[in-house]
Amino acid sequence: MKKNLLSVALFLSVTAFAQKPTDVVPNNWHQLDKAATGYYGISLDKAYAFAKSKKLKSKQVIVAVIDGGIDTLHEDLKPILWTNTNEIPGNGIDDDHNGYIDDIHGWNFLGNKDGRNVKEDSYEAARVYTALKAKYGEDIPDSASTKQADQAEVELYRKVKEKIVGSINPDEVAFVKQLLPNFLKGDSIIIKDLGKEEYSCSDLEKYVPTETDAKNTKMFLIQICKGNKTNDITNKQIIGELQGEIRKAEAATTAPKEYRKNVVLDDENDINDRYYGNSDVMTGTPFHGTHCSGIIGAVQYKGKGLAGIADNVRVMMVRAVPDGDEHDKDIANAIRYAVDNGAQIISMSFGKEFSPKKQWVDDAVRYAESRGVLLVHAAGNDAKNVDSTDNFPNPVYLDNGQRATNWITVGASGDPKNGGITAGFSNFGKKEVDVFAPGVEIYSTIPGGTSNYGHASGTSMACPVVAGTAALLLEYFPKLSAAQLKYVIEKSAVAPTMDVNIPEAGAAVVVGGKKKMVKLSELCKSGGLLNAYEAIKLAATLKGDRKQNKQVLPKPILNNNKQG
Repeated sequence: MKKNLLSVALFLSVTAFAQKPTDVVPNNWHQLDKAATGYYGISLDKAYAFAKSKKLKSKQVIVAVIDGGIDTLHEDLKPILWTNTNEIPGNGIDDDHNGYIDDIHGWNFLGNKDGRNVKEDSYEAARVYTALKAKYGEDIPDSASTKQADQAEVELYRKVKEKIVGSINPDEVAFVKQLLPNFLKGDSIIIKDLGKEEYSCSDLEKYVPTETDAKNTKMFLIQICKGNKTNDITNKQIIGELQGEIRKAEAATTAPKEYRKNVVLDDENDINDRYYGNSDVMTGTPFHGTHCSGIIGAVQYKGKGLAGIADNVRVMMVRAVPDGDEHDKDIANAIRYAVDNGAQIISMSFGKEFSPKKQWVDDAVRYAESRGVLLVHAAGNDAKNVDSTDNFPNPVYLDNGQRATNWITVGASGDPKNGGITAGFSNFGKKEVDVFAPGVEIYSTIPGGTSNYGHASGTSMACPVVAGTAALLLEYFPKLSAAQLKYVIEKSAVAPTMDVNIPEAGAAVVVGGKKKMVKLSELCKSGGLLNAYEAIKLAATLKGDRKQNKQVLPKPILNNNKQG
């Protein structure tokens, strides 16, 4: 997902929202009820009050989070970690015979059995461009002379070349290349002074640097935190983003480094080679996955932090998202792993513009669909209309154009007090985005200690808000199918009484010097904001049609079709 560095982008695929907040909102604003508090939250307390009034009993729900890792030591997360009771921890044996050794809390598809792990990776556009340039040369073949079987691939080459070569801003690249070494100089001084490798703006509040380089690094990081209204951005996250911008620019002339290939050592061209990786789900970059997991179901340990949305869940971490673009094979296998091991809902806060092995992901989505598993996906943070631009993964099957019935795409909403009902960074689409949910200044668990918490913004946060709500519904109505959960969430969404801003993708949304305002129905299919209370009331009226399939570990034969 897009990272808008020069407009003080937030880290981990979360861009800065253009509307500047005017007030401080409560940490739990996203859970509040509009009528009772004035905040555009999801009415969570009213949903639980409804369940209590009907004397409903909850049943535990397993939610898989496909992400970059999770802090398994966090006090608010330890009680909700999914635990594979059929596996004996640390004995190096595949006790449950599912193909994955010591998968106690999930699996890491970005690792090697020797303990090495992938942290950063290249961008899919760079990988695709390099492969197709090697096949077709610098010049794109003329469509008239291209074989019918190759026409889709040539069109893909045209798109990706424009993305890689046509989108380079030399001034921006030069600025980043100049900025990074200077930032690193000050960073090394601050690390020594503070005695910690990773620090945030909170750590810098009382720090008084004596050297110029350290002063400049502190000032730059503080400016980014202020621009994004959070003190939780760290030095490592900014360094990763700066390095990522340089890698993207270099892709036009240099083949991307094969980060994953040199660590994982699987056959990336064989989707049936699926038993790779390791059990380390905490490694790498766990901020994002830790934050998302806490939104879903964190336990409020000793009165600190904030409880998650669902109160009877277990979170399964499936690590498949590096600092860079995920690989289609890893996402396909992550979905299958989650389904095979009992996940009923899968939260997916990641995305990219190209998907060369989309058929593999489609096959996994079909598998989840056949098993009644709901997939919830973040719409992305590029402020673009995904009705007319590519955004992957998506619910439209490549081979027949039909839609998965178990898929919800989520845009990010906010509140007038923190920038507006629609987040300025959120992707939107009247056909492709199903519902908007809170995704601005969301407070949740973060790594770095047993009881750390912080704010983050993005559709990455809105996605687990929906996944957590879906889990809440399934807790009390366990017979609801994935299609019914999707129906309930979308049908019960509440349309705001006022018009909303179109996320700021460019000048097209400005008319006469003013932002163009529209009904939310112009930006998403349901035309509404997620509301847990309305959803649980609607769920209570349905007769569940979930099929209670027995858990069987399959040995699928999948095709290796490329994207057309």
